[in-house]
Amino acid sequence: MSGFFGTALKEDCVLDLFFGVDYHSHLGTRRAGMVVHGEHGFNRSIHNIQNTPFRTKFEKDIEEFEGNLGIGVISDSEAQPLLVRSHLGSFAITTVGRINNLQELKALCFERGVTHFLETSTGEINPTELVAALINHKNSIVEGLEYVQNIIEGSMSVLLLTKDGIYASRDRLGRTPIIIGKKDTGYCMTFESSAFLNLGYTHDRDLGPGEIVFITPDSVTQCKAPGEEMKICSFLWVYYGYPSSTYEGVNVEVMRNECGRLLAQRDKENSVEVNSVAGVPDSGTAHAVGYSNESGIPFSRPFIKYTPTWPRSFMPSSQKQRNMIAKMKLIPVKELIRDKKLLLIDDSIVRGTQLGETTQFLYDSGAEEVHVRPACPPIMYGCKYLNFSRSSSEMDLITRRVIHKLENGKVTPEILKEYADPSTEKYQNMCEEIRRISGFTTLRYHDLHDMVKSIGLPKCRLCTYCFDGEE
Repeated sequence: MSGFFGTALKEDCVLDLFFGVDYHSHLGTRRAGMVVHGEHGFNRSIHNIQNTPFRTKFEKDIEEFEGNLGIGVISDSEAQPLLVRSHLGSFAITTVGRINNLQELKALCFERGVTHFLETSTGEINPTELVAALINHKNSIVEGLEYVQNIIEGSMSVLLLTKDGIYASRDRLGRTPIIIGKKDTGYCMTFESSAFLNLGYTHDRDLGPGEIVFITPDSVTQCKAPGEEMKICSFLWVYYGYPSSTYEGVNVEVMRNECGRLLAQRDKENSVEVNSVAGVPDSGTAHAVGYSNESGIPFSRPFIKYTPTWPRSFMPSSQKQRNMIAKMKLIPVKELIRDKKLLLIDDSIVRGTQLGETTQFLYDSGAEEVHVRPACPPIMYGCKYLNFSRSSSEMDLITRRVIHKLENGKVTPEILKEYADPSTEKYQNMCEEIRRISGFTTLRYHDLHDMVKSIGLPKCRLCTYCFDGEE
């Protein structure tokens, strides 16, 4: 995943940009960059942040930066923002999204006169560079941004900085947010609304799906009206969104509390006797608080997450290393575990490795029982719209491995639909097998209808593809 921030002010914007980008550090793992435009033109810096926090890498850069317009990004892999000089003028560009038809679009660019792309260390091309090349197919930046929205399969949101202002373009179906903040001296545009709360901005509005605006210190001008259809990612609230952020009027922490409350309500039909409810930190905690408040079962923290070195378990590129870090960062409070029956809430079960190891860790620390309640339905399909998961194959998903085993390798789309339906015997068999191999005392997933209800938007406005396969 990636997250970006931009600002257009009547005064120097460097500190706002620095802190605004830093507030997106939970969304990216490998690269970060900032570019500002001032009296001396563009000034850019990009750093590797795999082993060093964003702030440490950029503290010296901000002493040399000056300007009233700027954009920046925390990126999962590719180096950005990029500086581009073309027939449309000089601009800087940063992106958040995923391109599924990259090879097709690369060939299209070659057909239209592009002679080369710079190759990354992985042998691929930088998606942001491809987006810039596509924009340059058109006669204006706005035409180019709209062209990108329509031709890319997947999703693509863009911040594009010129000497006069910043274009913000939300992806065609609004799968990720772009939020506008304002204060007396100008505006900002951001993935996370929490990024501007301590910088003096107030919420102005969320861009609609496919909307394009041009932002200066004095105004926000609409260049393209939003489309009617929206498919914002439901997992944004369940998992990777920041708790203090609000998207489409729905706060993440409030949603997670409500999600846990509805999970507890449904659980009353088949209640289990436990001593306490706990959330797997960080994103599972708010769900657990909601569950505890509704059920009356005490909330506890039987393990504490050690965050100074590895704040997110998915940071390293190696799955083996991520699993090890996920295990090492949870430190037990054995007095709250020993001889206790625990109900454990995590945001989701994806590969199954980490939660299984966490459960074993609780048993090793003296737990008598561990009942697991994921805050979302089983993840049945790998996301093909966003890069929030590093899964290279759908067989990375524990659900797909279990289904493959139960069906002796003969899995069809029709069979997957049966397993995604909680009213079927196949669904129950899948859950029981996941429970057995993970060592849970009991396992009950959240209901999709209740999860959608906790968000509060119509299901037709949400992307639930990873749960039900509906595009």
